[in-house]
Amino acid sequence: MKIVGLITEYNPFHNGHLYHLNESKKITNSEYSIAVMSGNFLQRGEPALVDKWTRAKMAVDNGVDLVVELPVVYACQSAELFAYGAIKILDSLGIVDSICFGSELGNIQPLDYIAEILNNEPKCYKEYLRSELEQGNSFPRAREKALINYLGKTDSLDSSMISSILSNPNNILSIEYLKSIKKIDSSIKPFTLKREKSSYHDKAISNNISSATAIREQLINTSLENIKHTVPHITYKYLESFYNDNKDFNSLNNFSMILLYLLRNSTPEILKNILDVSEGLDNRIIDCSSKYNCIDDILNCVSTKRYTMTRLKRIIIHLLLSMNKNIIRTLHSYGPQYIRILGLNSKGIDILRQAKKTSSLPIITKFADYPKLNNKILNQMIELDKKATDVYILGLSRGEMKMNLDYTMSPYIKLNSE
Repeated sequence: MKIVGLITEYNPFHNGHLYHLNESKKITNSEYSIAVMSGNFLQRGEPALVDKWTRAKMAVDNGVDLVVELPVVYACQSAELFAYGAIKILDSLGIVDSICFGSELGNIQPLDYIAEILNNEPKCYKEYLRSELEQGNSFPRAREKALINYLGKTDSLDSSMISSILSNPNNILSIEYLKSIKKIDSSIKPFTLKREKSSYHDKAISNNISSATAIREQLINTSLENIKHTVPHITYKYLESFYNDNKDFNSLNNFSMILLYLLRNSTPEILKNILDVSEGLDNRIIDCSSKYNCIDDILNCVSTKRYTMTRLKRIIIHLLLSMNKNIIRTLHSYGPQYIRILGLNSKGIDILRQAKKTSSLPIITKFADYPKLNNKILNQMIELDKKATDVYILGLSRGEMKMNLDYTMSPYIKLNSE
């Protein structure tokens, strides 16, 4: 039983994801696949377009054998925490042989070389990093410049190549996956596939493999019909059904009034307790919140080269979910506490049967059973997932308002799937 792990958001599952799934199994010589998928809020600080159960169905019906949830305490975080949570879950299953992730570079060696430096953090590198941060650079920019200074010009990596690698989001995530594998000393073997055709940030639909960003832009601002050729048939059917039920797809703007209320009632003390709110950013957020009535305008007002848009979006999602830095740091210090199943097929049932023998974490198939595990940290972590679901539904106010979906929704099972 050779199993490849995938770290995903599937927001939504499109043709590029199908290509990645099939090629990952091919290059790793795997018969089985497991996807660790973000729940209802995502790494870039936004609600998912459609809920986690619908996205799990998309994944299973398109060929993923087992889908498990990445807890929100890891899903809506920096690349480092996001990667750590996902890699730790895959490793904890005790049956995953390899992982395959997309990157703009498509070459594992330079990514692994950078990951080794960032994982070990040599003294000289740390001094360069501190200096760049003191000059007002954002952390991503400071890290890039520190690496360039530390490495100088080598036979394999010159400054232009380092800049190119670190200016692409999938490369950055890839490096964090590799760092996490090293950090926990995992035996999972990493592979990477070169990202094909569309880039991560492309907003235009250009061909049958378009970026998830472009697809979401079309779904939110135009119509379903415009993306029909960019997603598998079954994905389109699920998107169509979700829209008919909810009269909308979810987005950050759907939470504008809630966020405006929270921001205008925030104090510097409240904001300082949110992860990534550094000195001065609290007052900047409060000032901009008093000037504008649209969340996009507020974010544009706050954003600078130091305060990236993604960082700011994560901050307001943390505020929305009452997820302060003490909660995050405490839970992160313990690591993921459970494996929660969202969907599986017949081969996924085989994986699950084996994983129950090897997993170092409890496997949860029925949400209501988690209190029986009698684990205080697990309870805190999974109750944040429940809160995230209940809050997520508030963004779909034109559909039927349903609460406690984590208790009523069972894992999706597709039998006799090959």
